[in-house]
Amino acid sequence: MRPYTKQEIKEAMCLYAVTDSMWLQGRTLPEVVEEALKGGATFMQIREKELPYNEFMQLARKVKAVTDRYHVPYVIDDEVEIAKEIDADGVHIGQSDKDLIEARKILGQDKIIGVSVGTVEQAVEAEKSGADYLGVGSIFTTSTKLDAQAVSLNTLHEICKAVSIPVVAIGGITVDNMLQLKGIGVDGVAVVSAIFAAENIKRSTQILLELAREL
Repeated sequence: MRPYTKQEIKEAMCLYAVTDSMWLQGRTLPEVVEEALKGGATFMQIREKELPYNEFMQLARKVKAVTDRYHVPYVIDDEVEIAKEIDADGVHIGQSDKDLIEARKILGQDKIIGVSVGTVEQAVEAEKSGADYLGVGSIFTTSTKLDAQAVSLNTLHEICKAVSIPVVAIGGITVDNMLQLKGIGVDGVAVVSAIFAAENIKRSTQILLELAREL
């Protein structure tokens, strides 16, 4: 498959889904990922902090088979080697994870690398070092990252103005609060529980996508 263009990456940020196996309720992760993609999720990140390395790789490969069918960009959280091994579309790294420049060396120029940032300085540095997009958060209180520092809407707005690469807001974003981000300049929203904890994942994703487009 050909690499995604900058414009395609920007458009794919609209509704960025991040997996969490906490809410599977007897289903498999590939099954719930497919429901989210049927509902219109435009980007997928697999994040499984608790899984041993080899199990994570096997699961990541199964999820990739689903995202490939829907032609949606798919990145791995943190694990650059797994992203390379299974030929994912890229990786998402935090401030404390593998250095961005090192990740780029491993994955090459054609892969997507996203970076988590919380300040304007981190955002500018990440863009300078070759990030393809930024994840900014936590914007609202979130149950999936209890140690996450809140980022104000003002800081989010300043980050959007300071960089030219796409910016996606993450952290506690739901149907009820998403439109508070209107006018701030984000290219999209990243959601975890609003999709994967939902009773009807497909329908919830459809509603979230409508709101994300309104942004």
